[in-house]
Amino acid sequence: MVKTVEIVSLSSGILGDPSVAHEVKIGVDRLKAMGVKVRFSKHAMKGIDYIKEHPEDRASDLIEAYADPEVDMILCAIGGDDTYRLLPALFEHDELKKVVNDKIFLGFSDTTMNHLMLHKLGVRTFYGQSFLSDLCELDREMLPYSRKYFEELITTGTIREIKPSPVWYEEREDFGESRIGVPRISHKNEGFELLQGPSEFSGKILGGCIDSVYDIFNNERYEDSIRLCEKYGLFPSPEDWKGRIILLESSEEKPAPETYEKMLLVLKEYGVFENVSGILAGKPIDEVYYDHYRQILVKVIDDPRLPILYNINIGHATPRCIIPFGVNAHVDAVRQVISFDS
Repeated sequence: MVKTVEIVSLSSGILGDPSVAHEVKIGVDRLKAMGVKVRFSKHAMKGIDYIKEHPEDRASDLIEAYADPEVDMILCAIGGDDTYRLLPALFEHDELKKVVNDKIFLGFSDTTMNHLMLHKLGVRTFYGQSFLSDLCELDREMLPYSRKYFEELITTGTIREIKPSPVWYEEREDFGESRIGVPRISHKNEGFELLQGPSEFSGKILGGCIDSVYDIFNNERYEDSIRLCEKYGLFPSPEDWKGRIILLESSEEKPAPETYEKMLLVLKEYGVFENVSGILAGKPIDEVYYDHYRQILVKVIDDPRLPILYNINIGHATPRCIIPFGVNAHVDAVRQVISFDS
């Protein structure tokens, strides 16, 4: 049972912006109602500009959260786009390695980079939700599907299985105070879709936001991302992918089909797809490019024996489940369930 949650800003510093104060209050109140003590890391509320300019302070917050025995769960505030900049402060002198343990770490989006950092150290993590995106939902309660998995995680310390959500929601365009209590627009969800390959497959899951993964191999966003990620060996070797299931979900930037294909090709050329046992692909936000992405996945993989399960409710499209990394997963597309060993 999680008693104390520490919220960290490892990417964007928007948590400290006055424009989201009403959302922060909603999220804190919900956590307290679940019986959880809420703490914010030392620099989490410093604001967008400070967080952007001080990656070393973001890193120190993560180190301190792992080192503090009172903290049961580290919850990321939100994603962003430059978490790779924490690498020197976390790895140059084994700073993170000295303190890591098995407490719960939860985040998604650019937090993909942090998941890969912790994977390097053999730490199991949980992918799929964040504080601002899920706990601070403006509706009268958390989205029920998202709440189900979050409550399971904080009460049991794990996730036993995930199934498709019966609905999906359009993304909000306005997060202002006037939208408190206003429901999202919902649509029927069609469930997990097997694009090819066997309906059952197994392996330990790893991956995350494909946009963030692409930054490891591409300097279009930041000129030093390749250099730092290579220096600290952030992305697992092709051999490390052997027998794993890779999870890939796309961001709120809604990458164009040609960009999505380019990102997949980088992973193919690296040797990921020839080693993994299967692919899980998240639902695109607002179902934008839904058919394009499914066609591109089959085209780029170009191996009908490799299973691809599409339309997983994970990552940027709401609602969101939570997927454990580092434990054996068993996928059954016919039964529409992904189960996990404890």
